[in-house]
Amino acid sequence: MTDPIRLSKRLAEQIGCSRREAELYIEGGWVSVDGQVIETPYFKVGEQRIELLPGATAAELPPATLLLHKPAGQPTAAEAADALKQLAESSHWSGDGSRLAPRERHFARQTVILPLEQDISGLVVFSQQREVIRKLADPRDALEQEYIVEVAGEPEEGGLELLGKGIGHRGRILPKAKASWQNETRLRIVLKAPQAGDLQQLCEAIGLQMVSCKRIRIGRLSMAKLPVGEWRFLGEHERF
Repeated sequence: MTDPIRLSKRLAEQIGCSRREAELYIEGGWVSVDGQVIETPYFKVGEQRIELLPGATAAELPPATLLLHKPAGQPTAAEAADALKQLAESSHWSGDGSRLAPRERHFARQTVILPLEQDISGLVVFSQQREVIRKLADPRDALEQEYIVEVAGEPEEGGLELLGKGIGHRGRILPKAKASWQNETRLRIVLKAPQAGDLQQLCEAIGLQMVSCKRIRIGRLSMAKLPVGEWRFLGEHERF
């Protein structure tokens, strides 16, 4: 018996490659241990059977951006640990057209951008891509966010027009918002850089009560048919 060692070291010794190449094979999902694919290079192995799967390539996985349809009631994903927990508890959408196979590497060092409040559902973005993080987090060029808000009550006359001018409520001026009726109980609200509580206060300011709220678009990117509680990869040609 030998002392357990890292899988990457054992693979490098077994097939005669560099340690870095071994790590890339493992992270790419090309290595099995006793028939089970292992994607963590630091996984400890002893006398198990190590196999390099057919078609293996030692290519680094490019950074990825993941789009999640967050259910209402989940904690705010403002911290990295919360973000990873949300992704781990969600499912990869079977309708994802990106053709990428999910790997553990895709969930490492993800940054959550424009997090949602606990009681708001909808589109949340997680990214490893610096250009995506910069674009969505830039306060000088905030992107539009579109919400569908279920409301109760009777709005004051001309209330929707007032929202577009920057209405005052509870001692502060709320962000300007374009609002229109989607049906008798649902508002479509579009605004930039909302802070926690802004959607609820916008409704209150014109005599309405927010019952539920869902973010359906950030910039040019719509959540579209992504089911609640599931995620997909940002497509190669999709842009915010």
